[in-house]
Amino acid sequence: MKKTIFITGASRGFGKLWIEALLKRGDNVAATSRTIEAYKDLTAQYGSQFLAIKLDITDKEAVSTAVKSAKEYFGTLDVVINNAGYGVFGAVEEVSEKAVKDVFEANVYGTLWVTQAALPIFREQGHGHIIQLSSVLGVWSLPTLGIYNATKFAVEGFTEALADEVKDFGINVTLVEPNGYATDFGGSSAVVSESIAAYDKVKEALGAAEGLLPEDYGKPEATVPAILKLIDSKNPPLRLFLGKVGLKKTERVYAEKLKTWNDWREVSEEAHG
Repeated sequence: MKKTIFITGASRGFGKLWIEALLKRGDNVAATSRTIEAYKDLTAQYGSQFLAIKLDITDKEAVSTAVKSAKEYFGTLDVVINNAGYGVFGAVEEVSEKAVKDVFEANVYGTLWVTQAALPIFREQGHGHIIQLSSVLGVWSLPTLGIYNATKFAVEGFTEALADEVKDFGINVTLVEPNGYATDFGGSSAVVSESIAAYDKVKEALGAAEGLLPEDYGKPEATVPAILKLIDSKNPPLRLFLGKVGLKKTERVYAEKLKTWNDWREVSEEAHG
């Protein structure tokens, strides 16, 4: 059954692959980007089936207008995918105040503004699906990516609460958790902080860590069937991992956390009074 999807930051990477697949199978798509030049080919090929919207997701008023315009253009809105965002590389001590504020504006506030704009439409319709592109780095951390981790942890936190808030309205919510993929995440869109020599050893070790070698990275095009299945699911999960590496490491990370918490259980319970 044809659906209408609103997606942010889809001019390249995962987003571009997903909208091409959605359009090819007959869905309607409204896609945003800071510049819509990258969408010229899709506009020419798909005509009224595709709506390109120029948008800065950090502008709350503009976000609200964009979401409403997509609903008005297509007459309905079934799925919102928050895909826009970027990475910040640097140890916590290295990252500048501006870099921290800017990435929170995009990754956290931008995602929140789109989510808030979609909810009244979904509530009125009695259905809808919000998909947040998070990361395995939203469930565990890596050194020198701590600020990026913080943005994804924040999205995970409000989205998990949101899922319980809106389930009785017929609204589904999903966090998508990719492991490393051969995208432009660490390329032109990324911010790299000025280095402090004291952290060189940490960075060298990270370069050889499990899941971060080139051969561990997934193929972006392989995510397409998973996203289509997620969009079509009548009972989508709160979290969906993408790739072979992320879930395996998550199982180990949480096993270690549980062991530590249980090792300190007596101290914890004594603190109850």
